[in-house]
Amino acid sequence: MDRDIENFLNYLQAECGLSPNSISAYSNDMRKFAGFLKKKGCTSFSGIKREFFAEYIGSEKKRGISGTSLARNLVGVKMFYRFLNLEGSFKKDISAYFDSPHIWKKLPEIINYKEVDSLLNAPDAENILGIRDRAILEIMYATGARVSETAGLKMQDVDLELKYIKCMGKGSKERIVPINSRAAQAIHTYIKARPELLKNHTDNATLFLSRTGKPISRVSIWMLVKKYALKAGIRIKLYPHILRHSFATHLLEGGADLRFVQELLGHSSISTTQIYTHVDKDRLKTIHGKFHPRA
Repeated sequence: MDRDIENFLNYLQAECGLSPNSISAYSNDMRKFAGFLKKKGCTSFSGIKREFFAEYIGSEKKRGISGTSLARNLVGVKMFYRFLNLEGSFKKDISAYFDSPHIWKKLPEIINYKEVDSLLNAPDAENILGIRDRAILEIMYATGARVSETAGLKMQDVDLELKYIKCMGKGSKERIVPINSRAAQAIHTYIKARPELLKNHTDNATLFLSRTGKPISRVSIWMLVKKYALKAGIRIKLYPHILRHSFATHLLEGGADLRFVQELLGHSSISTTQIYTHVDKDRLKTIHGKFHPRA
């Protein structure tokens, strides 16, 4: 079995051109898998049985391995058996032996209500960039808009009277998202001050402009979110998508229907939105464990 693994690693290096780190990871995964098979009485990799894969997955889950690591591990096992197939020492289709495990998604980080307020109040309302940044932060939290959606907003996408914006999401799917009064006021204040940023540039109708009067970039939004998170004393490493996560989680905590949140986020599948229900349950479990007298 050791010789088969060494031949496989040489193949990954010579034929696939993988990096030393990747090869080392595959080596560890395959030696661990080989150790499992030896405990099952196998003296070669060709002695594998279908049920062994389910047992192996179960044993790894019990060890607390993450879903992502387990998925990578099994990708390596599949590659290894395809290699044996090419070598002629294993003639069965390994993909028929097991299904890929459900990859347990890492629960998204969020910020709490107090941290949201601190973040939204961090920009300096006395200058045009601070006014713009406040409007950006307000709109991202009020709508759950992605960075690309926020940067791509046009003047015509905002209706302050009816209080909604039009977002162009993934796959060029347009959705209508309501905004709250605070966000509407922040946008109104920014639009009044916006001509200061245009300077000598022709207005291309992009809502949010850079200090030079050009459309703001996604990178600039990333940087301003990080800047104000630091200023607000946010405890976690904040990136723009955390505002989207927080928007969804806070809606669900407030009793919003999952389908409603799905529509607001622009998710094509309800399963993508369901991870936020897990965040809520995880928080409830933490609170229960902290305060229940017999927890």
